[in-house]
Amino acid sequence: MWDERYSSSTYVYGTEPNRFLAENTQRLPKGKILCLAEGEGRNAVHLARCGYEVTAVDQSEVGRAKALKLAEKHKVSIDYRIADLASFDMGIDQWDGIVSIYCHLPPALRCSVHQRVCRALKTGGVMLLEAYTPNQLKLGTGGPKEENMMMSVPILEKELSALHFRHLLELQRNVTEGTGHNGIGAVVQAIAVKE
Repeated sequence: MWDERYSSSTYVYGTEPNRFLAENTQRLPKGKILCLAEGEGRNAVHLARCGYEVTAVDQSEVGRAKALKLAEKHKVSIDYRIADLASFDMGIDQWDGIVSIYCHLPPALRCSVHQRVCRALKTGGVMLLEAYTPNQLKLGTGGPKEENMMMSVPILEKELSALHFRHLLELQRNVTEGTGHNGIGAVVQAIAVKE
C-alpha cells in the first residue's frame, strides 16, 4: 500500500518537516534520534540538517529511496531501515529522542510500539508525537479512516505512562503537508521525557 502511495515523483506529504516538529526540534536532546514510520523522509532530513544522528524506520522501499534522494539533495545522511514496527527492535536505553509523526497503527500494535518507545529512550530522552484524533474523521483532510487508528490525550496518557509529559494537547490546526495532509486537522500533540 505505501509503496504504491509513494510511487509518484512528487512527495505525497511534501518535503518540508511537520510544523509541530519544526517548532519544537530544539526540545529534542542532541544525539541519536529514531523516526518512526518515516515515509518519504521529510522529518528525518530536517533533523539531520539540524545536526542530529538520525535513524528512520518504515516498511516502504519506495519511501526509503525518496528519503535518501532528499537527504542527498540537502547534503546530509540518514540511516534508513526497512522494517515492520511489529518486529522492529528499538533496543533499550538507545535513543536521545524518538519522533512519531502521524504513525497510525492498530491499537494493539500501537500500544506495543509505545511500550517499546518508553524502554528504548535513554534517561532524559524525549518522545515527540503528532497524530490525528477521532475528530479528524469529520474533517476528512488526511489520516486513516478508522477511529481505532486515531490517538487522543487519554490514550497517550495510558500508553506512554512511563514518560513525563511536558506538552500534551488536542487541538485543530491547519495542516499543509503535500497532498496527503491538507486543510484543518484535528490533532493530538505530545512531548514527553523519560526521567
